[in-house]
Amino acid sequence: MKSEMVDHLYQAILSLKDQEDCYRFFDDLCTVGEIQVMAQRWMVARMLQDGETFNAINEKTGVSSATITRVRKCLVYGAEGYARVIDRLAEPEPPKKKKG
Repeated sequence: MKSEMVDHLYQAILSLKDQEDCYRFFDDLCTVGEIQVMAQRWMVARMLQDGETFNAINEKTGVSSATITRVRKCLVYGAEGYARVIDRLAEPEPPKKKKG
């Protein structure tokens, strides 16, 4: 999937400064449906990492078992993208240095 075009997209994403930048960029880049699908997959990945069952995830989110299975396969056999970000978000933030 690597290509110059994808590299440019990822560089644009890496340039986003905050959540407001993300909302604005992804609102322009994606349809509401595309954002919703990505958000659902992300939620499923987090719930699977937390040990939730397929049935519990389906009941809480309404996501299909096919989507849950796809995300689970990515968690087990994928490129570790979900796991890396989940782990990173679980890390406590380092204390901010005081100015002065």
